Amino acid sequence: MRRRVVVTGIGCVTPLGADVETTWRNLLAGKSGVGRITIFDADGFPTKIAAEVRDWDISQAGENPEDWKYQGRHTRFAVGAAKQAVADSGIDLEKIDPTRFGVYTGCGEGQQDFNRFTEMMVAAMDGGEGRVDTTKFIRKGLETLHPIAELEQEPNMPAGHLASLFNAQGPNMNCLTACAASSQAIGEAVEMIRRGEADLMLSGGAHTMIHPFGITGFNLLTAISTRNDEPTKASRPFDRERDGFVLGEGSSMLILEDLESALARGAKIHGEIVGYGSTADAFRITDTHPEGRGAIACMKLAIEDAGLTPEDIDYINAHGTSTAVNDKVETLAIKQVFGDRAYKIPVSSTKSMTGHLIAAAGATEMIICLLAIRDNKVPPTTNYENPDPDCDLDYVANVAREHRCDVVLSNSFGFGGQNISLVARRFSE
Repeated sequence: MRRRVVVTGIGCVTPLGADVETTWRNLLAGKSGVGRITIFDADGFPTKIAAEVRDWDISQAGENPEDWKYQGRHTRFAVGAAKQAVADSGIDLEKIDPTRFGVYTGCGEGQQDFNRFTEMMVAAMDGGEGRVDTTKFIRKGLETLHPIAELEQEPNMPAGHLASLFNAQGPNMNCLTACAASSQAIGEAVEMIRRGEADLMLSGGAHTMIHPFGITGFNLLTAISTRNDEPTKASRPFDRERDGFVLGEGSSMLILEDLESALARGAKIHGEIVGYGSTADAFRITDTHPEGRGAIACMKLAIEDAGLTPEDIDYINAHGTSTAVNDKVETLAIKQVFGDRAYKIPVSSTKSMTGHLIAAAGATEMIICLLAIRDNKVPPTTNYENPDPDCDLDYVANVAREHRCDVVLSNSFGFGGQNISLVARRFSE
């Protein structure tokens, strides 16, 4: 008999707030975290906007910034979110078996030192008469780059830091499946607890791609919005005039726990993760299958894993990126899974306000789903102004809604064709 897995702690650092309740309050109010990029000078880029985490540093998590100066923004976000989640869970770290406490993250790569790379290393390559001197390039790199900062670019580093911070000596893993990463991390962490490999898992994601290479890459893919004159209107999932997603950044973390363990210590339970589905489109790296075959199978698997039927789902937090292809295909997939009932289920994309947190998106949206269950409120899809005949579901346009939520579905579909769906429900013994 597989063990039941509940969520006993949540924490986040997002463009809409440095904690869960601030983020949730701003989501329900329909506020946007999108603005002009300030992290670097983006004036020469086609896209000049993003959803940044502003007015936050790691000192707000009780840490000395000097101790984290060589770690990337995403690692610092992860520490902030994780410390909130652990505190919220009420776990006494001195009383648990550390070998039964693991970490499974979906974190992205660290930021490269773009200024040193371009202003010092590339500049040093000039060998005269149009020649490139790679020896000078390497020598300048050895002189100027910091070894710890370079190590911190590895995507598993946040998980390592979190394990050390909380003495989590159990399984320690990271997956980077693009936009599906932190949802996959949660799903796999749930499976580990179900199988008895751990009693507690700290799981979630952290990422920032708001840097010159990130913006350049997505501009080349024509995947991000160039609506620079209206930043707060740029992310518009399911709207006919959508022109791409808006990059966001941040971290969200959850404490996942075996139900018996949670009940034994009288833990507060935010909800139960009951379903996990994972598929691949096996189609193209940057395109969703036009018939949504991976997304359809993924949602069906998650619902079946939960022991439920499509009729049981009360709310869907969509992947909803605000790209032409994703929104159309996700809508199609939802209709294929839910039939006529698809038109009766509220569906919203909170990326319309947070931007797309890439690897951290899924965990953030799972926390949003748990809050929807708690408060029986669903957040809106903002900027939905021009109906698209290919996107004709109930997207909770522009205004949050009171709605009974006992069972929720969260979708995360990543570049490369990875698809993850998670089902959470209101806890009942």
